[in-house]
Amino acid sequence: MTFTLYILRCADGSLYTGIATDIEKRLAVHRAGKGSKYVRARLPVAVVYTETCTNRSEATKREIEIKRLSRSEKLELCRTK
Repeated sequence: MTFTLYILRCADGSLYTGIATDIEKRLAVHRAGKGSKYVRARLPVAVVYTETCTNRSEATKREIEIKRLSRSEKLELCRTK
């Protein structure tokens, strides 16, 4: 099973990082206001970055790495893809 790591740009300009097995389904949940509390309060959202990971462990480790980046580093990452 593959996982997708994603970064969303929220309506207030903030960035949200998460992982999902089905990115389209997860986005639908976020956009319906039933996803994370953080995103729910900052709708609408747009996907600005995705990365495919081979398993949950890899995806979680990568998510932690990205969450530790500064905002400018995250924006640079988004520009590279």
